[in-house]
Amino acid sequence: MAETISPALARRVALAAQGFGRARPEVVGTRQLNGLIDRINLLQIDSVNVFERSHYLPVFARLGAYDKAALDRLTFSERAPHIEYWAHEAAILRREDRPLFTWRMEAFRGSHGPAAGGWVANNGAMLDWLRAELAEKGPLAASEIEHDANRRSGPWWGWSDVKHGLEFLFLFGEVATAGRTRFQRRYALAEQVIPAEILGREVSKADAVRELIRRSAVAHGIGTVGDLADYFRIKTAPALVAIRELEESGDLVPVTVRGWERGGKSIPAWLHKDARLPRRIEAAALLSPFDPVVWYRDRALRIFDFHYRIEIYTPQPKRRYGYYVLPVLLDDRIVGRIDLKSDRQAGVLRVQAAWAEPDAPAETADRLAQLLHETAAWQGLGDVVVADRGNLAPGLARVI
Repeated sequence: MAETISPALARRVALAAQGFGRARPEVVGTRQLNGLIDRINLLQIDSVNVFERSHYLPVFARLGAYDKAALDRLTFSERAPHIEYWAHEAAILRREDRPLFTWRMEAFRGSHGPAAGGWVANNGAMLDWLRAELAEKGPLAASEIEHDANRRSGPWWGWSDVKHGLEFLFLFGEVATAGRTRFQRRYALAEQVIPAEILGREVSKADAVRELIRRSAVAHGIGTVGDLADYFRIKTAPALVAIRELEESGDLVPVTVRGWERGGKSIPAWLHKDARLPRRIEAAALLSPFDPVVWYRDRALRIFDFHYRIEIYTPQPKRRYGYYVLPVLLDDRIVGRIDLKSDRQAGVLRVQAAWAEPDAPAETADRLAQLLHETAAWQGLGDVVVADRGNLAPGLARVI
């Protein structure tokens, strides 16, 4: 019979697996940054910059203030040890992990390649030209490629045919990222930036999925099929096969978590064999909307009783909490949400709204105020300015 554990312990296990509850280093350098990426496996990328770009935030949440330029050197320089690919969504991952996604590249080729019809089938000449251009001049940003078709097809988000072609070649694995400049992705033929021993490494889909599910379990500590599958966006059926194999090998231990139910029945869950079982978690962090702790909204609701939806694409009058709302983690609970903006022209960190969850502890405003001052200093900003919106705003403004 599977062991039954409490929902509180499950929360602590999940947070410990993500690197919370550890003493922050006095100095954050290359070793600490690499160690964090090794622990959580990937940093999701998003272009919204109203407060800070998403991939910088999980590092700050776990390690505290650090030099973003140091992370840029590890992730966005041309010869960085990390590359980008569709691991969860668009994400930074270790370069040597690329063979684990070859099966996904092949799947993209099957669904979007020449045989599938559509854009790729109708633009073979453009793709051949891009291959030749990168072979001669790469790495290049899309904006650096001179071609009559390199014109936007609509507003600022409208991609040119050049950009479309580069992105399809990127999906198929023919093109890899060679860092970014001013947040523009730079493209190169895979053999220009990926060592031959990595490009030549073959991993079957079954082996790759099993390894990705194992890594997901390490990063989760504890999770359901849906949790473990979502981390690397693997379909349920192959994820379940991998889970059963990892259970048989002893890597995963089946457990039952009280309160994890659907339709009146317990949801099967698994604990990684090496997961920490902390008695308490001490943490204070702002979570990116794309932090692994909350990016799978079903898991956030189940573990933290926290219903979370990002409202960036919701018309302003219909937003409930704000534009770029970050969950507030205190110890082992998500106690609130805060809409932040880095106003660099005025040199202040603006709290555009602050909301407390129904069971937020009395010290929430005090601890959040300290965290916001630390955040402003990390951002190179001065004062923290709190707008009068949200049930936490008045108390937070008084403390600030």
